[in-house]
Amino acid sequence: MNSPSAALTIGGVTKRFGGLVAVNNISFTLPANKVLGLIGPNGSGKTTMINLISGALKPSAGAIHLHGDSISDRSASEIATLGLSRTFQIVRMLPGLTVLENVQAGGVFGHRRMWGTELREHSRALLQKVGLQGVDDTVVSALTYIDQKRVELARALVADPKVLLLDEWLAGLNPTELKTGIALIEQLRTEGRTIMIVEHVMDAIRSLCDTCVVMNSGAKIAEGTPREVLSDAEVIRAYLGDIDA
Repeated sequence: MNSPSAALTIGGVTKRFGGLVAVNNISFTLPANKVLGLIGPNGSGKTTMINLISGALKPSAGAIHLHGDSISDRSASEIATLGLSRTFQIVRMLPGLTVLENVQAGGVFGHRRMWGTELREHSRALLQKVGLQGVDDTVVSALTYIDQKRVELARALVADPKVLLLDEWLAGLNPTELKTGIALIEQLRTEGRTIMIVEHVMDAIRSLCDTCVVMNSGAKIAEGTPREVLSDAEVIRAYLGDIDA
């Protein structure tokens, strides 16, 4: 299961909260330099899986490997230094800091650690990359929602992660912002980044993902290309319920 070409390997992972099984014996592999979509209805266990991978939660059973290194029992900060960065369903800013300072925080605590002038210049370059110029000294609370998401993405990228987890990064965007957001992720894809996307926007899943894993009620119900899984009868039932012909 733990292939040498795999960036991330999930092997038989289960997470229990008392009597509730939120993630039930899930296994899949994210190859290096590929984009994997983790999809499913609300409450299917997707964010719990992201929290397990990033170290916010510990598995009840199973193993998680990042480029061959076991991370199942490591803290979130240790996993970050090994090369994993993430965004959150609800944007998490450091509200008392400027835009530039928010991005720089990712370079101090992440995989590629930088300081001083190198960190400032690298952070500025990433802000430009995500479409934010001239706001370095702006307090993040003054930004629009899409611009806060841009800052969060730049902060996740500043440490040059081996694997990037995007937890519904496109959620809450209007149609124009959504096109911009998809284009930003497409740019990362063309750079060869290794990315896992938790997303409900199917246009993004179709255009960005090499493969998809579909969860429902904590279990994996399908895996394959976007075309394959989105035409799977069990996946359609999971999203839409049983429909009488």
